Amino acid sequence: MDKNSTLGKCPVMHGGNTSEGKSVMNWWPNALNLDILHQHDTKTNPLGEDFDYHEELKKLDVKALKKDLHDLMTDSQEWWPADWGHYGGLMIRMAWHAAGTYRISDGRGGGGTGNQRFAPLNSWPDNVSLDKARRLLWPIKKKYGNKISWADLIILAGTIAYESMGLKSYGFAFGREDIWHPEKDIYWGAEKEWLAPSDGRYENLENPSTMENPLAAVQMGLIYVNPEGVNGKPDPMKTAAQVRETFARMAMNDEETVALTAGGHTVGKTHGNGDASILGPEPEAAPVEAQGLGWANPHKTGKGRYAVTSGLEGAWTKFPTQWDNGFFDMLFNHDWELRKSPAGAWQWEPVTIKEEDKPVDVEDPSIRHNPMMTDADMAMKVDPIYKEISLKFMKDQDYFSETFARAWFKLTHRDMGPKSCYFGPDVPAEDLIWQDPIPAGLNDYDVVKVKEKIAASGLSHSDMIATAWDSARTFRNSDKRGGANGARIRLAPQKDWEGNEPDRLRKVLSVLEPIAKEFDISIADTIVLAGTLGVEQAAKSAGYDITVPFAPGRGDATDEMTDAESFAPLEPLADGYRNFMKKEYVVTPEELMLDRTQLMGLTASEMTVLVGGMRVLGTNHGATKHGVFTDKEGTLSNDFFVNLTDMANTWKPIGKNLYEIRDRKTDALKWTATRIDLVFGSNSVLRSYAEVYAQDDNKEKFVNDFVNTWVKVMNADRFDLK
Repeated sequence: MDKNSTLGKCPVMHGGNTSEGKSVMNWWPNALNLDILHQHDTKTNPLGEDFDYHEELKKLDVKALKKDLHDLMTDSQEWWPADWGHYGGLMIRMAWHAAGTYRISDGRGGGGTGNQRFAPLNSWPDNVSLDKARRLLWPIKKKYGNKISWADLIILAGTIAYESMGLKSYGFAFGREDIWHPEKDIYWGAEKEWLAPSDGRYENLENPSTMENPLAAVQMGLIYVNPEGVNGKPDPMKTAAQVRETFARMAMNDEETVALTAGGHTVGKTHGNGDASILGPEPEAAPVEAQGLGWANPHKTGKGRYAVTSGLEGAWTKFPTQWDNGFFDMLFNHDWELRKSPAGAWQWEPVTIKEEDKPVDVEDPSIRHNPMMTDADMAMKVDPIYKEISLKFMKDQDYFSETFARAWFKLTHRDMGPKSCYFGPDVPAEDLIWQDPIPAGLNDYDVVKVKEKIAASGLSHSDMIATAWDSARTFRNSDKRGGANGARIRLAPQKDWEGNEPDRLRKVLSVLEPIAKEFDISIADTIVLAGTLGVEQAAKSAGYDITVPFAPGRGDATDEMTDAESFAPLEPLADGYRNFMKKEYVVTPEELMLDRTQLMGLTASEMTVLVGGMRVLGTNHGATKHGVFTDKEGTLSNDFFVNLTDMANTWKPIGKNLYEIRDRKTDALKWTATRIDLVFGSNSVLRSYAEVYAQDDNKEKFVNDFVNTWVKVMNADRFDLK
C-alpha cells in the first residue's frame, strides 16, 4: 500500500468523541471548571425553547393515563416477565430509587428531572434492572408523548403500583420537567469504584453523623444503606445508626423512616438467584446491540426466578403483591438467622417457618421459598426507637397505611418545591410544613409611595442591597427551596446566620418592618423593594436613570409555617458575591461560588456581572474592602472590571486567600482582594466576560445586565410569575 494513502485512517482524533477522548482541559486538572453552570444548556432540549410543559399537561387525559398504568401492572411481557404476574414491586423500586437520591444538604438528586435515564444513575449497582422498568413504561410514554414527562411518569408509575396493590394514596402532583443530558457535576462521592468501602465517607465510621456533606448514601452506587450491613458486614444496630443518619439527610424523621422501610418492603422481592459476577456490563458500558439495556444475565433464562439485582434473594411477606401488614407480622413473629443467598449475599431468614406461611415462587405457585430480611429491616426490630414505632404500626394497620402514604408523597414530591409548582386533579389540599408554605401577599398597592418612604428612612444603598440579596440568595433551583418570598430571613434559623450579619440585619429590619406595617404589605416585598431602590439609586449615581422591574405579591411566612431544622442546611457557609467565607474549606472559594451560583440557576456571565456590581456597591460581608476596586463606592459602575484588567497593576499574595493590588511603577498599594476577586482575571473564560464589561462602550450594558440578573435572583422563587 502507498505509504501516503489515507485509506483506513481515522477521520477524527481517535477517541475524541468518547469518554476516553482526552479533553483539552485535562492538561490542567486544577483549572476552574465552569461546566456546572452550563449543564442544562437549552441546546440539549429537543423540544425547543418555546415548549411549555404545563401547557401540555393541560391536554393530558389523567384518567386514561392512570388506567393504562393500572393495566400495565398485570400485563406481563415475555421479554421481562412480572414477578407473580404483577410489576408493582419493580415500578415502586424504580420510582423510589429516582426520588431517593434527594438530599436536603444541597437539594440535589430526587425524581424531579427524570435524571435516572442518564449516567451515572442509570448504571448504579443499586439500579440493576430498572432499565427494564423504564422500557416497560415506554409504550405509555410513546402514547402520551409530550403531555407527560419521563420524570412525572416514573414517579406516577410507583404511586399507581401501590394503588393497584391496595394502598390508598395520599395524592399525586404532575409538574416535573425532564432534563436531556447527564448531570455530570453533581457530587456523589470521591470514590473511583462502585461500592467501595464507606470508611472514606466518614471521619469516624462508628459515628454516622460524620458522613461527608452533602452526601446521604453510605457507599458509591447505593441509594441508601448497604442491605447486607455496614460495609457488607451484618450488624442491625450499626445499620440502624446509618439508616437514621441517611434518612435524616433526606429530611425524614424516625416514624417516616420506619414507614418507608416497611412500606417499601411490604411488596415485591429481592433478586439473587444466580451469580452476580457473570452479569454483563451496566447500560452505559453495554455494547451498541444491547440498545441501552444492561446487566445481561446468561444464567438460565436470566429473568423471573433467575433474575439477579441486589444479590439478596426472596420476598419479605407472604403476599408480595398485596398491601397489608405482612412485613411486621413476618418480622416480629419469627426468629431470624444469617444465611447466604444463592448469589452469596448476606441476608436474614427465619429459623423456623411453616410452609404455608412462605411466599410462593414468582413463576410456579406450587413452590414456596423462605422469606428474607435485609440488615436494615432487622434494624426495625432491634433499635429501641424503631421497634416501638414498628409495633405501633403492627397493631394499627390503618395508621401505618396513612403514615406510609404521606411519607411516600413526601419522598416523591420533596424536590418539587412549593404547591404552586404542583399540577393535576390529585394534588392534596392540605398545606404541609415541608412544602415551606407562604401565604399570598398583596400585589395591588402604590409601589412608588413605599419606595419614597424607604428612600427617606436613612438606610444606605449597601444595607438595602445586601439585605435583599441575603434574603434571596438562599434559593436553590435544585429543590425550589429558599428565596426572598416568605421573608424567612427574619425567622429562626436564618436571622442568626453569620453570613446574614445578625446585628446589621436587625437594624435594617427595624426600619423596614414599620414601613411594611404602615402600608399593610409584606416585609418580604419591602425587603426586595428596598434592594431594588438601592440598585436604582446606585445606577443613578453612575448617570443612568433606570427603573428596576419589581413584582409585588410576596407573602410573609411565620415560625409555625417554617421547619427550622430543615432550613439549617440552606445556610450559606460561603458567598463569593459578598466575599464571605465562614471558615477555610478543602475546596477553593471559587469552587464554592460556582456551587452557589449553580443552585441559584445563574450562568457564568451572570455570575460575573453580579460579582462586579456587588463589589462596587459596597456589599461585602462585614464591610471589608477586598475587591472594591473603585473610589466611587456605592455607584453602579464597571470600575471593578476596569481596574481588574488594568495592566498598570501588579498582583501579590499576602496570605492564603488575600492579595494586594499595587501600582506597577510606584509599588503603591491600591487595593486588596481575595481569590474570588482575582479569579475573574485569571480564569480565561471569566476574564473574557470581565473584559466585555471593562470596555469603554459597555458601561451601559454592564448596568443593564446587572439589573436583569438582579431581578432574576429576586424573582427566582416567584413561581406564580412563571
